[in-house]
Amino acid sequence: MIHEVDEALRALITDGSWLDSQIEVVFEAPTSEWAARRNAPTVNVFLYDVREDLARRGSGRVAEHDEHGELVGWRPPPRWYDLSYLVTAWTSRAQDEHRLLSTLLAGLSGLENLPQEHLRGSVAEAGFAVSMQTARPLGEGRSLSELWTALGGELKPSVDLLVTAPMVGELTPVGPLVTDSLVLETQDERRTLRYPDPADEAVPTLGAAKPRVRGRMDRIR
Repeated sequence: MIHEVDEALRALITDGSWLDSQIEVVFEAPTSEWAARRNAPTVNVFLYDVREDLARRGSGRVAEHDEHGELVGWRPPPRWYDLSYLVTAWTSRAQDEHRLLSTLLAGLSGLENLPQEHLRGSVAEAGFAVSMQTARPLGEGRSLSELWTALGGELKPSVDLLVTAPMVGELTPVGPLVTDSLVLETQDERRTLRYPDPADEAVPTLGAAKPRVRGRMDRIR
């Protein structure tokens, strides 16, 4: 699922007429070593955190049907995950980086969901909207300075992007319909199966049996 969201973001950024065709879009960690190797204008979309949205966790199972409406199996409800990306621009001049970052901010903030035409694989097949939140504050005590320190680089202007996407569970196929009758056989030839004839007297069932007579019975002369 994560790699499919990556590809959707790449398609959104490169196909949205936001960037020059010479600008690269990468998903590597923007470490100091990576920055030293960079030799072209680049947009870095770094995934730094993955967390499940527990409020959306479901239970039970969901029926799945084919294009003809026939039941093909069941799946557990999808689980939703918050994918946090750090979006940065890398050029040889700070002004160019700010201009590029401003273009990305304008394009991303104008969208509430990833466009359906950019979704890939299981994320597209699930049929759910994949939401985005742009330039949101970092939560749970996290700070950008700590993040950049962990990356071994210097603090740099960035846009925080949160994508919430579903991970679809495995399909359990439905079993084939039973079309054969049940046949009982016995190896003892002296034993046979008896089926009551509807024309005969009804066979007593449990709860309808005749009561047993207890005690001594005298012979009638």
